[in-house]
Amino acid sequence: MSGKRYSRQRELIYQALLHTDAHPTADMVYQWLKADNPNLSLGTVYRNLNLLANEGIITRMAFPVERYDADTRPHSHFRCDCCGAVYDMELPYLQTLDDQAAGTSPHHIEGHELIFHGRCVRCLNAEDALEKTS
Repeated sequence: MSGKRYSRQRELIYQALLHTDAHPTADMVYQWLKADNPNLSLGTVYRNLNLLANEGIITRMAFPVERYDADTRPHSHFRCDCCGAVYDMELPYLQTLDDQAAGTSPHHIEGHELIFHGRCVRCLNAEDALEKTS
């Protein structure tokens, strides 16, 4: 996983990320793991998530509350304005967008993150169900 010394807790945290597409917050990861790992602290989860993100093993996403993703390949996301859920979007990474940005900016462009937002399917379905019962 990394050049750092092996840590059982770090491995548990990483495995939790690998086995979800929920893009969890640190608190969500902590809640998932706490029952089976009573010695785990929220601080340990934050430290290990930051270490993994700094090493490029996971991606840190700056939403209103930081979320994490074990899928480090360039890809887009969708954030629901209603419930706050985050979903992967399978769109091709557009290198041409990086090139266009580089052509209009004096900064060194290394990549981009694309986040769409709106209402997710679950929220839309809940709204539809509510309207039908009204």
